[in-house]
Formats: sequence, C-alpha cells, structure tokens
Amino acid sequence: MSLVEQQPISLVSIDQIGGRPRWGRPAFWTLLGVTAMLYLWGLRSLGWANEYYAAAVHAGTQNWKALLFGSLDSGNSITVDKPPASLWIMALSGRLFGFNTLSMLVPQALMGVGSVALLVASVRRISGYGAGLLAGTVLALTPVAALMFRFNNPDALLVLLLIAAAYCVIRALDGSSTRWIALAGLLLGLAFLTKLLQALLVMPAFALVVLVAIPGTIWQRVRLLLVALGAMIVSAGWYLALVSLWPSDSRPYIGGSTDNSLLQLALGYNGIGRVFGGDGNSHLPPDGSATPGPGRGHESPMFGGSAGFARLFSDSMAAEIAWLLPSAVIGLLAVLWFTRAAPRTDRTRAALLLWGGWLVVTAAVFSFMKGIMHPYYTVALAPAIAALVGICARELWVCKQLRSSRIALASMIGSAGITAFLLLDRTPDWLPWLRWVLLVGAVGTFAVLMFGSRLNPWARVIAAAAVLFGLSGTAAYTVATVSNHNDGPVPISGPHLAVAHGFGGDETAVKPADSERLKTMLTATSSRWSAATVGSRVAGSLELAFGKPIMSIGGFMGGDNSPTLEQFQAYVAQGQIPYFIDMPDAAPGGDGSPRGHGITSGARITQWVQTHFTPTQIDGVNVYELRLSIS
Repeated sequence: MSLVEQQPISLVSIDQIGGRPRWGRPAFWTLLGVTAMLYLWGLRSLGWANEYYAAAVHAGTQNWKALLFGSLDSGNSITVDKPPASLWIMALSGRLFGFNTLSMLVPQALMGVGSVALLVASVRRISGYGAGLLAGTVLALTPVAALMFRFNNPDALLVLLLIAAAYCVIRALDGSSTRWIALAGLLLGLAFLTKLLQALLVMPAFALVVLVAIPGTIWQRVRLLLVALGAMIVSAGWYLALVSLWPSDSRPYIGGSTDNSLLQLALGYNGIGRVFGGDGNSHLPPDGSATPGPGRGHESPMFGGSAGFARLFSDSMAAEIAWLLPSAVIGLLAVLWFTRAAPRTDRTRAALLLWGGWLVVTAAVFSFMKGIMHPYYTVALAPAIAALVGICARELWVCKQLRSSRIALASMIGSAGITAFLLLDRTPDWLPWLRWVLLVGAVGTFAVLMFGSRLNPWARVIAAAAVLFGLSGTAAYTVATVSNHNDGPVPISGPHLAVAHGFGGDETAVKPADSERLKTMLTATSSRWSAATVGSRVAGSLELAFGKPIMSIGGFMGGDNSPTLEQFQAYVAQGQIPYFIDMPDAAPGGDGSPRGHGITSGARITQWVQTHFTPTQIDGVNVYELRLSIS
C-alpha cells in the first residue's frame, strides 16, 4: 500500500498542525548570519575576481552610458557578452561607496544571503520550518554557490531572481494568483536581462505548476500563464527595444554578437549556440588551440567534459554540485510516488513539480549541451537540489514509521555518504580521514533507519546524525572554497587552486599592468581611450590598474568585429587612441581564428599598426605610439 493509502491525511496537512515553532525564527536568523559571515569572509583577497566583469563595473562607475549598456570601458567601445543587469548593481554600489573590491563583491555576497532567505521562505510555506532551514543550509553549503556568491559573474543575481520567481509561484498556490504569477513573470524577465536564455530553463517547471496545481478552471490557469508571459516580455523587452532603437553609432557594440544585436546574442552565441554548438561555442584547451567541432569538450577546470549523461559527475563538475544530487533525485521520486493519489492542488506535489522540474530540465540541458559549459554554471542547480532535499527529507521523516518511507529516507542518507566518499576520494591528500568518517557514519545511520525497530526515543539523535554525515562533505569543500583565492574567468571550488586564469597564454609572461613606465604614459593621456589592445585580458587589467579607458578590440577573446579596421583608422586620425599595445598571446581570438572562422578585425588592425608604426619596447611589451605620423 502507498503512503497516501495508509495515512488518510495528505502529507501537506501534517505541516499545518502546530504553527511556527518557537525556535523557528532564531534558527532562521542564525542561518542567515552564518551565511553572511561565510560569504563575506576574506572578500578583499579575491582582488578583482573576474577582471572582464570588473573592468565593466569600473566603466559603469565612470560613465552613465557605459553603465546602461555594460561597456567594457568608459569610452564605450564594446560591451561584455552578457546583458548588464548584474553590472548595474555592482556599478551603482561603486558609485555610492567608491569603486573597489568590496563595493563590487559585497552585493554579490548579500545576494547569496538573500537567496538562502528566499529559499527558506519558499520551502517553509510547503513543509515547515525544519524543511526550510535544511534547504537553506544545503544551499549555503553548496561549494559552487559559495564560489559564485563571492564572485562578480552574473550568476549570483540570476540565482537570486530565479528563487524569487519560484517563491512567487509558491505564493500563488495560496490565492491572489494573478498578482503573484505576474510578479514571477516580471522576475524572469529581469533574469533574462542577467543571463539571457539560461533564465528560461525554469519556465517549463513553473508552467507545469500553474497548469496542474493552481485552483481554478483550465482556462483560468491558461490565462495566468499568458499574464506571466506578458509580464516577462515587458520586463525584458523594454531593454531589448532600447538597444535596438538606440542609434548603433552612438552606443557600444554588443559584445559576443555577430550583427551588433542583443537579440542575436541571446539566440546565437549565448543562446542556441550554447545548446547545440556553433556561434563561437568551441572548446579551447589550455594552450589556446581550438578543439575541432562542437561538443567534444575536454577534461580541464574550464570545461565540463564531453556532453552526456555522466557530465555532472565528471572530474570537472561533480565537486561543484553533485554532493546531494543523488539524494535529491531519490527523495523526489519517492515523494512523487507517495503523493500520486493526492488531489490536483496538493501543495507538496506542486512543490515537487516546481523544484523537480527545475532540476530535471536544467540538469538535462547542462548535461547534453554541446556549446561552452563551464562548471560554475551548475550553481543554477543548487536551489532545486537544496529545496528537494529539505522537502523530501521532512516529508519522509514525519512518516518514518512506515516501512516504505524509511527505506526512501535511508536511501537518501546512504547515497549522500557514498557520494561524499567518492568525491573526497578524488582529492585523497586533502583531509584523507574525512571520507571514511562520512561513509561509516552515513552507512550506520542508513542501517538504523532500515533495521531499527524503535526510532522515536532516538529520533533527534538520528536526525542530527543524518544532517551531520550528509552535509559534512559539502560543508568542508565549501569552507575550502572560501579559504582559497579564486580569480580569472573560470573559477572552481574546492581545496586546490587549479584555477584557469585565461583562455590561453602564459600566466608567467610579462604583465603590462605591472609596468610603471607604461602607467606613467597612459595616465598622462586625456583622449577617449588611453590605448587599445586586442582582447579583454590585457585591456581589463590595464583599465583596473591605471583607472583609464582601454579599448578591447574584438571584445572578450578578440573575435568580435568591433571596431572594424576603418573605424579604428578613423579613431586614430581623430586622436582618440594614442597607443596600441601588442600582446598577441593574451587574446587567442586575435590571431585570426576567432569563433573558428576567418580573419578578425583584431588581426587586421594589428597588421595595419605593425605595418605603419614603429614599436617601442616598454618593460618587454611592444607599444606603438599612434600619434606619430604614419611612416
């Protein structure tokens, strides 16, 4: 017999008995306080984190147009290859408090605290305070979450907005559905302005909850979906329209696009191209050479390995997110089965559809996408895993006297211990004792749940042991992540510093930002740009070191067609670019092979400069003075 058949009241009705416990609010604020300390700890040590986004934040503190469009420099040459919503928050913080590491990264950390708070609130409304606090704890102690909530990539704001949208869908189950569903759509639109199509991966789950679990007729539920869609279009569409209607010659080029269009960026390089490959989505090994064909992947800290079912458990990605992934799946399947006979509007099943749908769709896309897939993208899975662990553990625990429920709960705990053992075994020299302690503890807790005849007298001890042995592995990895220094475009979590700092190039090579002579030269300029160079790697570091606008020819990797050779020549003739810095190893796309096709404008510009101007070596760097007469 099923759990529902043996127990006449639904799982959710159990949660309504007793109201809020006295320990609920103190525990909630304690969790938020500990999360804040964890995420704010040692932020100064991260420096500029990802210099690509840090340069854009700096530009936004210097120029309002750069802030609006997310320009890489205050001269407004080209934007980052993402929409600017996350940059708006960091740049406004920099304008208020002065641009520095803390003004840039503290808002990211606070987004992490807000994400934990909203997740607790979402889960608590369905399964009570205990489940909510467990879910929030799991999210806070997920390594990739601690990584990205202390970094300046767009993912922190993306996760916060997606959890907020999920909270609104949960609230819509209680009434006032139109208002809450419209707000959810508005938040998804803002998430689109943060990281484009990745924000829409949760939409199938949200739509399923509305169609299945919201009270009302089918046409009323369809109308709610249309309301959400309209709100999302308005929320994201205003900015798309602004970029499209703004004269292209008076705004920066949209980085990452092929036609200076934000919509093409959304559908191309940062959209369909990420899923199916193409549009610049080739994998680049550490030496900077392009792997032929999309979807090949390779095992490095920068990429998640070859596309396939096992990708989330690969060496590149598992330690970021997989600690409690098997437990979440086991719990999801078990509680879905137990609630199969519940009414259509059952709230527990609605929550499972929401978080389970979020997990399944996002995990499937991440596993099989053939374009660029960095391990830190998996932070988008963390809220769904955390919510499912909290909800399912609680719902199975309250019915632990039932054999089927105990088997499922024991399986969740046992799988957590085994997964932690396997992941920790990949770093055998780091805390070698921990994996054995967790394995033995989890197996012991599994055995007690499976074969113990009297659990109630020891219920609190068993619950504490389950949490301790289930979370200690991911918690240890999270603490190691916070303790380490991460920077570069592709940070990774864990105890080691195998961080990929750039897309090719020698990290021990000459760094122009360290040159005092170059600093004196560039800071003395008063032109629109102090200098130009191919790609963002050198441009960003120079801008951050000297506080002057540096044109990043070709954008991130030097592969965008901006500026064209003709535009660059016009800038030089107008005296807007006094210097050109030649660092060919710093921008793989600047060598004539960007996004895998043809000769880039960066290569053409470099060739033109080398042909018509004479270089001067300044501390090992070739600098061309473009103000001199063309030879």
